Amino acid sequence: MRKAIIAGNWKMNKTMAETKETISALAPLVKDADCDVVLCVPFTDIQAAKKAARGTNIKIGAQNVHWAEKGAFTGEISADMLKELKVDYVIIGHSERRQYFGETDETVNKRTQAALNARIKPIVCVGETESEREDGLTEKVLERQIVEGLKGFKSKDFDKIVIAYEPVWAIGTGKTATAQDANETIGYIRKVLAKKFHKTIGEKARIQYGGSMNVKNCKELMAQEHIDGGLIGGASLKADDFAYIVNYNK
Repeated sequence: MRKAIIAGNWKMNKTMAETKETISALAPLVKDADCDVVLCVPFTDIQAAKKAARGTNIKIGAQNVHWAEKGAFTGEISADMLKELKVDYVIIGHSERRQYFGETDETVNKRTQAALNARIKPIVCVGETESEREDGLTEKVLERQIVEGLKGFKSKDFDKIVIAYEPVWAIGTGKTATAQDANETIGYIRKVLAKKFHKTIGEKARIQYGGSMNVKNCKELMAQEHIDGGLIGGASLKADDFAYIVNYNK
């Protein structure tokens, strides 16, 4: 059985004071969750988030990590810096990083390796654009992103890697794939993992859906065979909404 994981991606939102307030409100609402609960917060909020989440079942993650240990990379954060802050997870390859900041499958691969070396669990994002979907390229794009982005990793690494399928056309647009479409696409991702890496990886990998999952559609999406959780954007900014999604099976 794969344990579900519900992760919030706060993106560029919330001050330290707001972080403390939100986590304090969220913690009692998710204390009995059956899934792993994660909040990926801005770098400046990590210390406040770790402090607010202390003694709770909420894990704290970052939103990006650089592959180099140190160097002339203005504005970047190394895995050792995140490790020092005791970060549990880090998002890698989010569509916004790919679209606005030049993220590639190669850099996703290097960032993922850096996270694993620091014993931080990577949430690796994959997904097609609207034009790629309309051109029937979804499977081709996903296979490339998975094969190139996760190239060189061993079976034991996939015990720590979480994959998030986030169709780019559904990020922050209010659009979402139907539960059936999302399930079928994530099922395809499992086939790629089994074919390109190992059969057991396709079966055991935890794969989230990350395209505008919210309080209205979370139960239907989470009922699907291949969906193991959600990478939640806007709905994770409100304690009540995020708690509802975390407690999807109650």
